[in-house]
Amino acid sequence: MNNIAFLLARLAIAGSMFGHGLVRLPKLQTFSEGMVADFKDAALPISLVSAFSYIIPIAEFVIGLLLLLGLFTRVALIAGGILMLFLIMGTSAIENWGALPSQLIHVAFFAVLLNHVQSNYLAVDNLLNKG
Repeated sequence: MNNIAFLLARLAIAGSMFGHGLVRLPKLQTFSEGMVADFKDAALPISLVSAFSYIIPIAEFVIGLLLLLGLFTRVALIAGGILMLFLIMGTSAIENWGALPSQLIHVAFFAVLLNHVQSNYLAVDNLLNKG
């Protein structure tokens, strides 16, 4: 993967994650209540769902911001992949099969980018490594 391709893919996944977090943060309580309602019949403790529902938007925002900046890129890619794996498990628990393709695409982006992180371009990481 060349540097420009990596940059475009990094910015695309960053925009998705950052955007998801950005729009959810101002309505965190409403987002959490909606998730708890969605999981009311799932075989997961509601306290776990509630706690995770507050973590998701913050994690999305931070991961997206780090990837937009190209800061701690490798760690952000791993964190994004792990977050998506948790979301996939939750999506499966409530049989929300319509959300699954988007989550799988996100995981694929994280995995491919992680595999080619040496192509990171226009990133704060590069400035820090040269300083």
